[in-house]
This record gives sequence, structure tokens and C-alpha cells, in this order.
Amino acid sequence: MSTPLKIDFISDVSCPWCIIGLRALDQALEHLGDEVHAQIHFQPFELNPQMGAEGQEIFEHIAEKYGSTREQFQANAEHIRERGAELGFVFSSGERRIYNTFDAHRLLHWVDVAGGELEGKQQPLKEALFTAYFSQHADVSSHTVLADIAQKVGLDRTRAEAVLASGEYAAEVRELERLWVSRGVSSVPTMVFNDQYAVSGGQPVDVFVSAIRQIIDEQSSVVNPAE
Repeated sequence: MSTPLKIDFISDVSCPWCIIGLRALDQALEHLGDEVHAQIHFQPFELNPQMGAEGQEIFEHIAEKYGSTREQFQANAEHIRERGAELGFVFSSGERRIYNTFDAHRLLHWVDVAGGELEGKQQPLKEALFTAYFSQHADVSSHTVLADIAQKVGLDRTRAEAVLASGEYAAEVRELERLWVSRGVSSVPTMVFNDQYAVSGGQPVDVFVSAIRQIIDEQSSVVNPAE
């Protein structure tokens, strides 16, 4: 019998380690097969909530935020590309900008709470946002770009445009961001399993497999304590 596993995946669409973590998590779940029945909910976290509409060139941003040199930046980018390639994800080289991701999070929240025919569409949307940003260097703050991505994954473009053009889900996303910070999330990706266990970072597949099996064992011992 499969063990139910709720996974809150707290992340930002402009975080390279978030797609690395997601790909590794997916492969871990595939490896576990029928051992678990997982439901992933993507939760909002903004790395750069004050980013303006024009965005900022990536190295300029990293240098200002972390004090990185050009050599450090390039070495880190190469490491990320290698990790992505191992997991089947393409990080394209070339110029890229950091953008505000709040509206992308609103779109993701709409899909998560809408239910019905949108059930199961949140992860394809999240992955498409990662691909657009990291593989195609798209402006994921642009409402046109976001509507295009929504349409590509089978969402109603008119409804997506209406969400983006309004303030829908803004309060809910802000509240969720505050909630996860209040629970101690300070970096992404952070994955919270069954509201109790947290794993952070773009971990290797085997780390996720081991962590999930440990969670299953611990929860099983609570439900069925040894006599």
C-alpha cells in the first residue's frame, strides 16, 4: 500500500537550485514507485521581492547581493549547468536578467486552489516557468509571457490574463510568503513533508530517497507503535 505524502515545495521560479531540487525530487519519487503517493503543492517565496519592473542584469545583481567576483559567478554557473544536465534540465548560457516573480506566484496559486479541470496543472506550469526563465531567458514578470506559458500547459489563457491583470490572489500569496517565513524558511528550495519534516537545497536523488523512506518509517512507527 502506498503511503500518502504531502509535499509543500517552497521555491522561486528564478532560483536555479529550485529546479535542480525539483528534478531530483521527481526522480526520487519515481524511484520509490508505489511506496508513496505524493502530492506536491508549490508554495511562494520571492528571492527579490523589491525587484523593479525593468529587472537587473544577473551578474550585476549577484555581485551586489553576494559580493561575488566574475570568476566566482562563472564557476557557480558552470556547476549549476552541470547539475542541471545530470537531471535532464538545460540552463542556457548567455545574458540573463533577474525579474520580479510575484505575478508568476499569483498564477501558480490560482492553479493550486482552483481545482476541477486545473487539478494536476500546477507542476506543469511551474516546470514551464523554470524552462522559460532558465532555458529561454524569458521575462517571467511579463504578463504576455506568463499568459503564453499558461496557454502552453493547457490553461485557459483568457482566465490567466484576467488573473494577471487584476489583484487576484495577491493577498493570499503575501500571506503564504509570511507563513513560510514564520515557520523558519529562509532559503529555497525547502521541501516540507507531511507538515512535519523539512529538507532544504538541491539535494541529490539518493538523499531524497533516503529522507522520504525515513519519514515513512517514522510516521509508520507513530501510527503503529510496537507493542
